[in-house]
Amino acid sequence: MHFKPSFISLVAPLLAGLPIALSAEAYPSLPTWKCTASGGCVEQNTSVVLDQVAPFAQGAPGSRTADDYAAMGVSTSGNAVTLYHYVNSGGTLNAASPRIYLIDENGEYVMMTLLDNQELSVDVDYSTLPCGENGAFYLSQMEADGGSSGGAGAGMGYCDAQCQGYCCAEMDILEANLMATAMTPHPCKGDNCDKGGCGFNPYASGQPNFYGVGKTVDTGKTFTVLTQFIASGGVLSQITRKYIQNGQEINSGAISSCGSVKGTGGMPGMGESLGSGMVLAMSIWNDAAQNMGWLDAGGNGPCTDGEGSPSNIKAQHPDTHVVFSNIRWGDIGSTTSGEN
Repeated sequence: MHFKPSFISLVAPLLAGLPIALSAEAYPSLPTWKCTASGGCVEQNTSVVLDQVAPFAQGAPGSRTADDYAAMGVSTSGNAVTLYHYVNSGGTLNAASPRIYLIDENGEYVMMTLLDNQELSVDVDYSTLPCGENGAFYLSQMEADGGSSGGAGAGMGYCDAQCQGYCCAEMDILEANLMATAMTPHPCKGDNCDKGGCGFNPYASGQPNFYGVGKTVDTGKTFTVLTQFIASGGVLSQITRKYIQNGQEINSGAISSCGSVKGTGGMPGMGESLGSGMVLAMSIWNDAAQNMGWLDAGGNGPCTDGEGSPSNIKAQHPDTHVVFSNIRWGDIGSTTSGEN
């Protein structure tokens, strides 16, 4: 994953002295499912929490209301969460760019352990995300408590392979919009992280007709994304991507190597992070520096240079949003049985 905008470095010092009233936070409910091959899928009492810095919300972290979540472009309905990039604040359209995390009923981050032949599935709707926009669904090796008592309940403790917050491993399940998609592991060994990662992008791999509106995976409609982590002897050997749409399973591709084992840990290091437990993060953002060209332009997608600039998106696609739903994780073959 390339740079994800963060307000933490600017605002966190101002938040350090604020009290955290966990009982007052109105966490939007987002039920998910943990699955096994033998027992099927069991619903989890999970919710989402905003990242600690929510610039247009009124409430302090730990005491935000449903209105604060809405003001940051976050809403849930049933098992679906919708993230809006832009929100109307006082008659002005502002970029909220929300980032959220999955938490459990005890106010700690859900730790997904996905090393030992496990999979993660999610239904996605990218139909309103144009060139330059990124609906991200990914895993971060954050601490379950957010680094302090009550920290997760206030959306604290973010880290990634770009060393925002601090350095930690990151597994980008999805970075995508209507036109292009990428899956990218970013292993770390200590503070030495594979910032560029080892991405798999169908368009860049020579499949220009695979992903997009009306293509093999039709992004104008909802589809299921299935990511499988293949391990042998406790060592990650492959990350496989499949899609399900209209009842049909569509094979895409796989990643079987990732950088230097000695340098950043490589695939085994990524597996160690997956085995220790990682936190699910979801966000929507755009990219003033590169206009998301690393994802969807040039050899990476059909978008033209500059087409994905934030100013173009704001003017032409103010309603841009992403929907993630039906999140399930567990044994390979268990999360999509009977789905779609």
